[in-house]
Amino acid sequence: MPSHIRFLPLLLGSLLAASCATAPAPETPAPSAPAQASAPEPVTVAERYITVETPAEELDSLATWLADDGMTWLIATGKSSHRLTVYDAEDGTRLREFGGEGSGPGQFNRPNGIAVYGDHLFVVERDNHRVQVLKLPDFQFVGTFGEEQLRSPYGLWVNETEPGELEVYVTDSFMYGKQFDEVPPLDELSQRVRRYRVQFDQAGQLRANYGGAFGDTKADSALRMVESIAGDRANDRLLIADEDRRHESTLREYSFSGQYTGRSLPQDSFGAEAEGVVLWTCPDGGGYWIAVDQLAPLTLFHLFDRVTLEPRGTFRGSTTAHTDGVALHAASMPHFPGGALFAVHDDKAVAAFDLRDVANALNLSKDCVD
Repeated sequence: MPSHIRFLPLLLGSLLAASCATAPAPETPAPSAPAQASAPEPVTVAERYITVETPAEELDSLATWLADDGMTWLIATGKSSHRLTVYDAEDGTRLREFGGEGSGPGQFNRPNGIAVYGDHLFVVERDNHRVQVLKLPDFQFVGTFGEEQLRSPYGLWVNETEPGELEVYVTDSFMYGKQFDEVPPLDELSQRVRRYRVQFDQAGQLRANYGGAFGDTKADSALRMVESIAGDRANDRLLIADEDRRHESTLREYSFSGQYTGRSLPQDSFGAEAEGVVLWTCPDGGGYWIAVDQLAPLTLFHLFDRVTLEPRGTFRGSTTAHTDGVALHAASMPHFPGGALFAVHDDKAVAAFDLRDVANALNLSKDCVD
């Protein structure tokens, strides 16, 4: 994002899409959506484009960045290729790749969550147990943090607490057992989200301090398998996705102090795993949370009121399936004057939805896309 528009409050929650990744447990085929009498009937919103498929990448999470030349980049993590792929967000053209397998600067070991803040790119590496920070547009290595605490990190969300100071929340879904599919004891689930205070000095050097961990440890509300996370500072709200369908897959609400509020999204909303989550903000202070229901043959995208968390509608694409990560770019682009929602399709491509199409299909406020 160029300096003349970085840090717009309207875009903060949108551009830093919560990241998500394949759960540590062995993958099983996504189920079909069950009948849910209380859930909104889904409507179809056709994708504006789907990128060329690249199955070998095993795409996972997405973020956008507005370059100084006016081009919007769409950046995706590739878990199996251990690199990043950059697309033109306007039409899905593949622009370049960056990285490769390793533990050195500019290398990755199973990159998952990704976020952009200003010109800094944050990438979570599950198997390097760290967050790597790069400077765009050249992917210049800035530094890493979290190696001493992170055990199996997946998603992250970045928030500016004051000018020049960031707070980074990282989900840590470490598991036990030979297949890494055993949830840790309840008392260890207090470490499911880790918090870091991050600054960049005048020379551009990274400074990061660990701020502790949090997570509820009650049997009926603990975070068992965590990946995506996103926040809304105006409403003191973090939504954290728990993917463990052996218990209950939903998004749970936490305050910025790390306290579980006792609330979660309606339990009958998700027929499969609750995955990526992003905040779509509107000028009047309202807006919508968009949460992924990782179904096949078609992903469902559930919308909830920004303030009340009440359901506001559900849509699906014509093709998009088994979605992991999503990113919402609220800024106007020539092909998407009202902004766009980007979603991973079946680990091998990226789909783009026009937010005007979503608003029209679900009868949402036009103020959000004008």
